[in-house]
Amino acid sequence: MQHTSVSLIPLEAADREQFILDNQRAFWYGAMQEFGMRDDHLDSQGEIISRKTIEACLDAPDSETYRIICDGQKVGGVILKIDQATNHNELEILFTAPEVHSRGIGYGAWQAIEALHPETKVWETFTPYFEKRNIHFYLNKCGFKIVEFFTTQHPLDLPPQNDEEQDGPDEMFRFVKVME
Repeated sequence: MQHTSVSLIPLEAADREQFILDNQRAFWYGAMQEFGMRDDHLDSQGEIISRKTIEACLDAPDSETYRIICDGQKVGGVILKIDQATNHNELEILFTAPEVHSRGIGYGAWQAIEALHPETKVWETFTPYFEKRNIHFYLNKCGFKIVEFFTTQHPLDLPPQNDEEQDGPDEMFRFVKVME
């Protein structure tokens, strides 16, 4: 793995649409790597993560959105949900462009996130069961622990958005990292 200098810059309004498209492309790439075109995890628009889901994260009142920058280039993004009252924060979305995978950029971004929020007591995130790269990343690189597995027998109970079904994979891991 290469040593990579990574920084986070706040998302600019003019970059919002490209951020959404880059995010969808990164998630789509992961699913295609795992399943190929036979994937049944895609929504009706052919996406693993819907525009609606990304926009809900972007527009939440307690969210912070950043571009991941490496060598002056936008190579990914991150959306955090910060609870200043409890310091129990969430990593809503973290993605890197497929062409920069395995270069230490995701880990560099995670280190920058931790440095940005040293007050955090607990970090939480979710990832689909099929995202082996993500599972390895969160467990073995970033120090998270799997604390829950959501399946049809143990569903993730989220309120419906706009009276529609919740989109996304049915089987997800919940990860937690307790900070020292």
